[in-house]
Amino acid sequence: MARFVLPLVCLALVLVSHAQEAKPGIAMNRADLEAALSFEVAPSSSGEPGGWHGGPAGTFFADDKVVHGGRWSARIERHSDSPRDFTNIGNFIPIDFSGETVELRGFLRTEDVSDFAGLWLREDGTTPNLALDNMQDQQLKGTTGWKEYSIKLHLLPEATRVFFGVLLVGTGKAWADDLQLLVDGNPVWEAPKAQPRKTILDVDHQFDGGSGISVTELTKVQVENLATLGKVWGFLKYYHPRVTSGERHWDYELFRVLPGILAARDHTAANAALQSWIATLGVVSPCNPCAKLDEVGLQFRPDLDWIANEKLLGADLSRTLRSIRENRLLDKQFYVSQVVGIGNPSFDHELGYSNLRVPDFGFQLLGLYRFWNIIEYWSPYRDLTAEDWNHVLAAFIPRIALAKTAESYRLEMLALIAEVRDGHAGLWAPDVRPPVGKCQLPVNVRFVEGLAVISGFSPADSSNHTEMKIGDVITELDAVPVGKLVESWKPYYSASNDVARLRDIGRSMTRGECGESNIGVRREGQELKLRVQRIPPAGTSSRIGTHDLPGPAFRLLSKDVAYLKLSSVKIADAAHYVEQAAGTKGLIIDIRNYPSEFVVFALGSLLVSGETQFVRFTDGDLTNAGAFHWTKPLTLSPQQPHYPGRIVILVDETSLSQAEYTSMAFRSVPGAIVVGSTTAGADGNVSAFVLPGDLHTSISGIGVFYPDKRPTQGIGIVPDVVVKPTIAGIRTGSDEVLEEALRQILGRQVPSADIEKMAKP
Repeated sequence: MARFVLPLVCLALVLVSHAQEAKPGIAMNRADLEAALSFEVAPSSSGEPGGWHGGPAGTFFADDKVVHGGRWSARIERHSDSPRDFTNIGNFIPIDFSGETVELRGFLRTEDVSDFAGLWLREDGTTPNLALDNMQDQQLKGTTGWKEYSIKLHLLPEATRVFFGVLLVGTGKAWADDLQLLVDGNPVWEAPKAQPRKTILDVDHQFDGGSGISVTELTKVQVENLATLGKVWGFLKYYHPRVTSGERHWDYELFRVLPGILAARDHTAANAALQSWIATLGVVSPCNPCAKLDEVGLQFRPDLDWIANEKLLGADLSRTLRSIRENRLLDKQFYVSQVVGIGNPSFDHELGYSNLRVPDFGFQLLGLYRFWNIIEYWSPYRDLTAEDWNHVLAAFIPRIALAKTAESYRLEMLALIAEVRDGHAGLWAPDVRPPVGKCQLPVNVRFVEGLAVISGFSPADSSNHTEMKIGDVITELDAVPVGKLVESWKPYYSASNDVARLRDIGRSMTRGECGESNIGVRREGQELKLRVQRIPPAGTSSRIGTHDLPGPAFRLLSKDVAYLKLSSVKIADAAHYVEQAAGTKGLIIDIRNYPSEFVVFALGSLLVSGETQFVRFTDGDLTNAGAFHWTKPLTLSPQQPHYPGRIVILVDETSLSQAEYTSMAFRSVPGAIVVGSTTAGADGNVSAFVLPGDLHTSISGIGVFYPDKRPTQGIGIVPDVVVKPTIAGIRTGSDEVLEEALRQILGRQVPSADIEKMAKP
């Protein structure tokens, strides 16, 4: 797949936080390296493999009963009530060696693994997650004997550390033993030594201990001057040759100019301070050759009209900024690059400042400026922000820069990120998004008919179900109306549209302190008050919801209708699915889930009878930051065996990102229709980056459009036949969307009782 890496990225964001708990580094000698790869170090007092790190606690162990070699192996063991969705264990070493590839080999054994187990290997630099593989595409699951597996990454020049380990997603057991880390096929300790390449970030340490800027309040003039500074700082970051070539620590340059801007009594004085600061960067040489903006296939041009606004900047500063733009370097950026073969931005050299102590006016303002300018110059959907993006900058300056606690700083950053309306954005850890609490009710909540409805229970807990019923509408939580709570929470939920925002609120809304909680519910016209227990997440369902049928990926619902759900689809079985569906009138492809594997081309090519365009993208421009260009459409090419029947695609609010991309591909099949409700509206490869305070976030990095350039972001996949679940259907366990799909294939003359029977799990 040329354009989608979300499954690996999402997992990487979690692995980053655990890796940072590890020791600062491991000496590069053979004995220490062998120990880092071995499970033969004595287990910890809690029974975990000695020298390894991971989580969650209580799900990984040293094992002396099932081994491949030596005395100990590592065992991951997960049950339905295990915390989180997966367990990983890992270690890391510094990259002070050279080579072309780094490879992790190891022996794995599994027992009843539901999702997948695998080795994982990751490269980090100043930006985390430069490259990652976790064997997800190999789909190692079920029960298997000992077998050696291997994953390999190209060794990137900007990488400074390599992380490695083992993971298990879902439930089951997995053992690992006899790991090897190889460079160009040889043990890592035999690799040639290399001196890490130093950048300005390794040399300039003036503000490592803090910005040294303390401000408790801001005047209107200061806010206006700081808004201008934020725009100028961002423009220079991506256009000034001294910055784009990596000669200046641009975060710390902000702290050098800030005192002068804060001290300026008016706009003229602030502009003069900016002009003097820019002069310290050195003279910009005339370009030869000069960069140009290619107008062919241009979607967005850089939003830089403001640099010619002499009323805002004054004549001298405006002239300076225009000269810098005219003499920019070709394809040269230090703080951003583009992922090879994909095109989404990779935000290189952005530091997380994990030791940030709030309040720190300078670093908090840096967080705002960094995020705002990444959207301004590298978001393919910057036109979809909730408000005018310039107004957002000014409005959030006092909110973020003057935040007094780490929690309030993170909350304000969440609110800023939510303004982008991008379902790929958010803050991944720590989670301060309301409501907060260590426990939650053991229920699944789905917004149906605009109301918060209990749609299911955690399979791990039954003691708390007697009072609550499927189909109950939650009207109050601890005496506060749900509608009031939802309105107060919405500003902190980053989503591309309202259905996705309510989906996420539904998953979190019952969180709170552990113990008894009072809720109000409406049940078949009656208003009831219930006392229920919030319990730890180990007893709740934390997996992203799906609304497909339980059971196997493929089945025949009748002799005329085949059904395939993508939550457990396998690339290797694509042709087999089509062969099994042969002779049916229609194939229902259920994408009310997240696809387990990327089957756009493997399956899509078996559904089309000719070359079929289904998508086109927009990519950013390293020379002209802020510009985006159209790419040529991608096509599905027909392959055998071909399925000639009707295609019906099912979607809803759980259809996100890769699910939406897959829906676009299959919808391009002549005669195919989409049934269901609007999807999450977040598509495009994820580009992750970090903000001061070690706050990890991301954006959609490329624009995804239909071949005729119709948008998908925010809008989602709009069904041809709109069918939304009802509260009555939730109560009776009916799948109204699947029932409509059956009618589309079989016709309206089929009795409803027969349709309902076919749609039952």
